[in-house]
Amino acid sequence: MTASIEGETSDSTQEPAVEPLAAPAPSVPAPDFNDASLYINRELSQLQFNIRVLDQALDESMPLLERLKFLLIFSGNMDEFFEIRVAGLKDQIDFGHELIGPDRLAPKQSLAAISEIAHRHIERQYSILNERILPELAEHGIRIVRRNHWTHKQKLWVRRYFRHEVAPLITPIGLDPTHPFPLLVNKSLNFIVQLEGVDAFGRDSGLAIVPAPRVLPRIMRMPDEVCEGGDNYVLLSSIIHAHADELFAGMTVHGCYQFRLTRNADLTIDQEDIDDLAHALRGELYSRRFGDAVRLEVADNCPRDLIDYLLKQFGLREADVYEVNGPVNLTRLFGIIDSKTYPQLQFKPFTPSIPKILAKVEDPFAVIGKHDLLLLHPYESFSPVVDLLRRAAKDPQVLSIKQTLYRSGANSVIVDALVDAARAGKEVTAVVELRARFDEESNLSLAARLQQAGAVVIYGVVGVKTHAKLMLIQRREGRDLVRYAHLGTGNYHTGNARLYTDYSLLTSDQVLCEDLHKLFSQLTGMGKVQRMKKLLHAPFTLKKTLLDLIAGEAAIAAAGRPAQIIAKVNALTDAKVIAALCKASRAGVKIDLIVRGMCCLRPGIPGISQNIRVRSIVGRFLEHSRAYWFANDGEDKLYLASADLMERNLDRRIETGFPVESKKLRLRVKKELDMYLADNSSAWILQADGAYQRLQPSSNQNVRNVQQQLLDKLAASTGSIEVGSVG
Repeated sequence: MTASIEGETSDSTQEPAVEPLAAPAPSVPAPDFNDASLYINRELSQLQFNIRVLDQALDESMPLLERLKFLLIFSGNMDEFFEIRVAGLKDQIDFGHELIGPDRLAPKQSLAAISEIAHRHIERQYSILNERILPELAEHGIRIVRRNHWTHKQKLWVRRYFRHEVAPLITPIGLDPTHPFPLLVNKSLNFIVQLEGVDAFGRDSGLAIVPAPRVLPRIMRMPDEVCEGGDNYVLLSSIIHAHADELFAGMTVHGCYQFRLTRNADLTIDQEDIDDLAHALRGELYSRRFGDAVRLEVADNCPRDLIDYLLKQFGLREADVYEVNGPVNLTRLFGIIDSKTYPQLQFKPFTPSIPKILAKVEDPFAVIGKHDLLLLHPYESFSPVVDLLRRAAKDPQVLSIKQTLYRSGANSVIVDALVDAARAGKEVTAVVELRARFDEESNLSLAARLQQAGAVVIYGVVGVKTHAKLMLIQRREGRDLVRYAHLGTGNYHTGNARLYTDYSLLTSDQVLCEDLHKLFSQLTGMGKVQRMKKLLHAPFTLKKTLLDLIAGEAAIAAAGRPAQIIAKVNALTDAKVIAALCKASRAGVKIDLIVRGMCCLRPGIPGISQNIRVRSIVGRFLEHSRAYWFANDGEDKLYLASADLMERNLDRRIETGFPVESKKLRLRVKKELDMYLADNSSAWILQADGAYQRLQPSSNQNVRNVQQQLLDKLAASTGSIEVGSVG
């Protein structure tokens, strides 16, 4: 499917013909790089990525349960989009502090466009679910059985379940002067109930609210003895609907309608007025559940007067209500996907490869001391990184371990190894970023675990998130103190390492390790910015160096020599970087951008960005790695990084970009980037008008899917790892 910036969809297209790349004629006047028409709105671009995810649910080349998964991921993405992006725009309007981006779209205009697009595609999501996914699941024996299809046996089972498991936990709230409208938790399942009659106390308000118990699953598998084969599921919402009258003895229930409220979930901490970040964050985590309302989802059969009543209670407008034909909390259907009984409806499992050079050695330090090792997850295993840390925790020659933790999980094997190292008496320093969005509570827990074990825990720098992915091990070898490092583009989360594409570099390059040591000292201590020889670090040298490298390619092209840039990132929004890329394009630099999500650069504009091509890869794995490759007049340069090309990453975060200096490793990454650029089945091409077109191979082309190609090339095998000499 094709998704445009206006949200329209059309059939997939074949790869468009590529025009020859050439610099514009010298007589063309220099453009105004502040012109709003050169930029795509950030929020609308993010919304378009979510739509590309939804479109995977229609891709019949994928297994059926995986298509359902993409449909549910769309729901989760939209939840966060409203909780953060829409909520942020509303805050700007409410506080009279409207920020206008380079696209010059005001927050009110953005909200209007978002509402129109989101309404259309959320309606389309439910149509895909009801008309495509659920019928196809039923053909395979997987059914969500609706109330009007329950058999007598199923009705009896549901009634028992309701009376024994549900009713004891429900607290219905009748609305009257002594029972005002309750404060409802963010994204919780609730019901508004129309009643008739007078209760034991003479009350007859006619309305009640029933919050669904949060401790209960939202979808349950009915036992085989009440079904006729297959896996038959029932929704908690259906169970409550069917027995709402039992919650209001002696009253008549005229209607019961589910609804769900999305609230502002962004945390706001006054960084100039806190003494203890962890303490302040704990207080803010509670408020996240009860932030300002931003969206109301309600069953599409809910009467208009009840919808208006709910909107008034939450202070929302008509544009904020989404009437849906199905469960208001679709993400809870992930319980179906977890089923192990339908492997044919899911992606074929794979085993990440272990580098042959490490597979049978007892001492990984000896290997890394001779070679830089580069891993591409999830095709290649994350276990060498974990094993190195575990070995360091037990090795009596290891003196200290320093590590940044952004997302890892409080009970992860990474944290376990750091705890073991601290208990073994090693100097363990963990820079824990507490403000990793939606992982704050987990990070508070892991910080407490590490502190209890005796590790030094630092919360980074107030006002600047620590987003770099670094590990530094210092080991006594004879008379020398030797350092070993891991630098990554992803997080120290072993679960994500099976789902996200990311690079890991294992090295003992002592110059690079010294740079890491300086960076850790800068994070834990105080002092001026230290000069580093190889490592790029935001907010100080990363952006400047990238801009210099882009300008360098432009100068090479202006001199009439071949020039090329390939960048792979999650997002491109920084206006200065966009302007620099457009200037390089005007000079004749061939620029290929692989941008998974938001891209505010408008490619293909004659005389400005006609030499820039932008593609987004959406597939089985979440594309997460960041790579910056420059032809550099025949002496190519490659940096891998934790940072995207966004203002927040380049200007307001601790990020790193690290060079890949081995020619063999650079060639490997370049070949992999070329595979992304050759993909013709999971790639979406951004057009000058802001529309994305999904590529399809023509009749005489082979199907090229980069993720499958990398699985075939790297996974479930040994010997695929690339090594390079240290230096």
